[in-house]
Amino acid sequence: MKNPNFLILDEPTNDLDLLTLQTLEEFLIHFKGCLVVVSHDRYFMDKLVDHLFVFEGDGEVKDFSGNYREWREQVTEDELALKKKQKQLLSDQKNEKNVEEINSTPANQSKLKKKSFKEKYEFEQLQNEIAHLEKEKQDLNEKLAASKGSHDEIIDWSRRIGEVISAIDEKELRWLALSEMPE
Repeated sequence: MKNPNFLILDEPTNDLDLLTLQTLEEFLIHFKGCLVVVSHDRYFMDKLVDHLFVFEGDGEVKDFSGNYREWREQVTEDELALKKKQKQLLSDQKNEKNVEEINSTPANQSKLKKKSFKEKYEFEQLQNEIAHLEKEKQDLNEKLAASKGSHDEIIDWSRRIGEVISAIDEKELRWLALSEMPE
């Protein structure tokens, strides 16, 4: 018990100030042992974990090798693959004659889900916005790592980095959805 190699942490980031949180993160990053962490803090999990047990509800637990961000990306890919598969099944179930009629009718050709001018513009803008947000995230991480701000500034930076990460996730999902649409 004097030198444990196994820690169980339940919501360890709750009610911690930033300096204490950074100290905890540094300690856990260099901890030579196994950690079991239960947390809703995505940023904290991205820094520390390399394996997830995701509780889906109804007693279902999924095992994932990777951090939280990688898991979110996998979920997004899985959802897109499922939608693609569902679309494929729907199109396979249709009668070929009906499909030909729908596609040959000029009025219905415009109803095929192609990118509109507005969506093409949005797609281009999303690439720029994501790059800008990634740069802002990197800058905020550097500021937080340096810890050379006032207490209020550090709190603001931490709050902002959470907002930036959420915005990046949201914009990446939209970008992915638009990238799947035909030109």
